[in-house]
Amino acid sequence: MTFRFLAAAALAVAALPAIAVAQAPATAPTAADAKLKAIYDGYATWNGQQTGYFEDPEGESQPSDFLPRVDPASQLRRAEYLRDVLAQVKAIPAGQLSAEERDNAAILTTIVEAELANARFREWEMPVNSDSNFWTYLDTGTPLRDAEAYRRYIGRMRDIPRYFGEQVVNMREGLRRGLTPPAITLAGRDGSIESFTKAGEANAFYGAFKDMPSTITADEQARLRAEGLAAIKQAVVPAYQKLLVFYRGTYLPGARKTVSARDLPDGDAYYRSEIREYTTTDLTPEEIHKIGLGEVARLERAMQQTMRDAGFKGSLAEFLTFLKTDPQFIARTPDELLGVSSYVAKRVDGKLGDYFGLLPRRRFTIIPVPEALAPFYTAGRGGLESCQMNTYNLPVRQLYNIPALTLHECAPGHSFQAALSVEGKALPAFRRNLYFSGYGEGWGLYVEWLGNLMGIYRTPYEKFGQQSYEMWRAARLVIDTGIHRYGWSRAQAIDYLASHTALSQHEVETEVDRYISWPGQALAYKLGELTIRRLRSEAETALGPRFDQRKFHDLILALGAVPLPVLESRVRAYIAEARKA
Repeated sequence: MTFRFLAAAALAVAALPAIAVAQAPATAPTAADAKLKAIYDGYATWNGQQTGYFEDPEGESQPSDFLPRVDPASQLRRAEYLRDVLAQVKAIPAGQLSAEERDNAAILTTIVEAELANARFREWEMPVNSDSNFWTYLDTGTPLRDAEAYRRYIGRMRDIPRYFGEQVVNMREGLRRGLTPPAITLAGRDGSIESFTKAGEANAFYGAFKDMPSTITADEQARLRAEGLAAIKQAVVPAYQKLLVFYRGTYLPGARKTVSARDLPDGDAYYRSEIREYTTTDLTPEEIHKIGLGEVARLERAMQQTMRDAGFKGSLAEFLTFLKTDPQFIARTPDELLGVSSYVAKRVDGKLGDYFGLLPRRRFTIIPVPEALAPFYTAGRGGLESCQMNTYNLPVRQLYNIPALTLHECAPGHSFQAALSVEGKALPAFRRNLYFSGYGEGWGLYVEWLGNLMGIYRTPYEKFGQQSYEMWRAARLVIDTGIHRYGWSRAQAIDYLASHTALSQHEVETEVDRYISWPGQALAYKLGELTIRRLRSEAETALGPRFDQRKFHDLILALGAVPLPVLESRVRAYIAEARKA
């Protein structure tokens, strides 16, 4: 999917931090620095124009009154521009750049190379998978501040028919070439389209008009509500209805019946390109599969010990069955599940000062995953304004998993990161709201592990939930490469995940469908976490009693989203400087 680096965080997930405390050692700017700065500042302006975002006077990214153009001609023009940007960056000798600007050059190069790879494979012809798509999150998920923000929102609503029409043209070409997600992973996703076909005030797009700011006069509120309802009737509902007919009648029946990325056009090269994008490493599928097997074996031994600590006398398989089926682990109401998560978040609040030097001022709320997404969505998702917990089908949402999930999605995971991002303005514009999965998801998994040191897991069952979640991410390394490199079947992948984790069968199946339809993305979590834990171990060994985990964590968060090689070089530079001091 195109624009995923710079649009994804703004649309849905978590913007990653950009705070001032860990910039590279200051050096005098060079002529090469100035040349690079002109390139990436120009790129940031261009990208905002392309993706439909602009920077407000407070330096925050805001959506414009239009949606991106995604037709093939526009995509090819973007690729041509990006090739020129890459050539300009590579023409600057790295040795002439200051340390900070070398980082910026590496980050911009990583972004552009990934986008050019997407263009090479014409990935815009496959703008949907089992987890993500182009038609959700268009209804605003954050409060609108003023009348102008409402007018821009209405403008975007009016632009949906054009935007959907271009996407459908691309999807038809993908069907023709065999570039589609597997059909089995798309079943039921039409419900997320149908949910937006409701009329008038029942439509989710109207939600923003129900509680408008008091700074907007009553007369203006009435006019904006009328314009919003007209846009829903004339543009939103017809566009979603038309998309629903295409999805059900043409796209789903025509989608490919195989599950491996190897079966896509130039599939092996495409899969390796996806690995490079999501992990920002040069690891091969074979190397990742081997790492995964080693982590699965290590975690299985740890889970056996926790099972014994819980006093369970049977086998690990029997313990997994017990955890998945015993009523004591099931919330009776959505509020009970949300309450467990909320209490975990407040207990984390009491520990943050011992583990982080810089804390965000901004708060987040905990809400259910939206109804339109919940049946096939992940267990949770974290973002700036809210941390979402999935309360759909409560018997498959075991409570012992909630502490680890809350750490990952809320604090000190994604919502915590996103707040720091908004509050810090130190990074160049092109690095704000940027998302690298290896960094962001690696951090989320790392703080699940950190919960052990923070004392968040109070029972062997909650400890096992954390281990099961870590096993889940380790098993992904085996499953993702198993499917897309070694030709595993869907059933084989489901059996592997179900037999190694305490995830419910529903979660197992939705997760495997995600790996099938989104090659490479699932690899980022464990590989990123392994990198951060390895760097922490290096720092602890090198610095001994002088190691300060608060400074270590602040350093990582202050970098903002970076490729894993940049993270490694910066942490090792920090270690070297700390040893000198």
